[in-house]
Amino acid sequence: MTRIIVRRLLQAVPLLLGVVIINFVLMKCVPGTLLDVMTAEQQVTDPAMIDRLRALYGLDQPAWLQLLKYIGAVARLDLGFSYRHNLPVLEVILSHLPATLLLMLTSIAVALLVGIGAGVLAAIKVNSAWDTLISALAVLCFAAPGFWLGIMMIILFSVKLGWFPVGGMETIGADERPWGRALDIAHHLVLPALTLGLFYAATYARVMRASMLEIAQLDFVRAARARGLSRLRVITGHMMRNALLPVVTLFGLQLGTVLGGSVVVESVFSWPGIGQVLFDSVMSRNFPVVMGVLVLSSLVVIVVNILVDVIYSRLDPRIGS
Repeated sequence: MTRIIVRRLLQAVPLLLGVVIINFVLMKCVPGTLLDVMTAEQQVTDPAMIDRLRALYGLDQPAWLQLLKYIGAVARLDLGFSYRHNLPVLEVILSHLPATLLLMLTSIAVALLVGIGAGVLAAIKVNSAWDTLISALAVLCFAAPGFWLGIMMIILFSVKLGWFPVGGMETIGADERPWGRALDIAHHLVLPALTLGLFYAATYARVMRASMLEIAQLDFVRAARARGLSRLRVITGHMMRNALLPVVTLFGLQLGTVLGGSVVVESVFSWPGIGQVLFDSVMSRNFPVVMGVLVLSSLVVIVVNILVDVIYSRLDPRIGS
């Protein structure tokens, strides 16, 4: 176990360095800078002031020198300075990180619970009406764009039925007590979490169904049934544990895309998270924030994949040997 973690951490260093370099090069290929946006918005019109700002932000230096300085800054956990927010990038990200983590963790929990449960049910009831219904819903949730699904949920559950708020994270002037505020945030969280989670739940359901049907044909499952074990014990103790391996792998691969999906969901529901900040920063050419978010998301993906390797070795001890 320790050997796996150490090896993955050593591999993460050059990987994170490559991510930083690629992100920097891609940002340099994007036309326009923050000064161009400020000029277009009539915030700065004096050419002398523009030159001073360009020198202040280091935009007048060669690209290779900017890259070396940025790599050194990232090594010191300095992600740069946000021109728009007039704050360090790390401070901007940390101020919006709790909202994004809340949305991501809730949507992942929804995806895993719904996806695994639906996949197991479809495998148990294979070729039945339940199997057909789950397969059809999985295809629908997978094919539907996130923004369309979110808008449809707003129209149905917010506008027509009035069950949930249209957007935002909490109601202004609502109950300030801890439990009252937590319930208000949970009320606002339902639709965004379902919108983001159902897409991944569809994938998990299909993978879990196929994995369960494959495991059911193996000899050790037949042997468990021959020993007189109950159907519930065979499913939970023998089939599900082995069928979860592909789902765990898929979870590690897809976690990085959850942040990308949250950009769309946060925009639709006006959720004050990193996705909304990332979208605004791209539109305003606030590249330090964009690169900071990308570096942070890459680091999260690396850490999660290390955890996935640990979970994998727990589920199947042969992998760690």
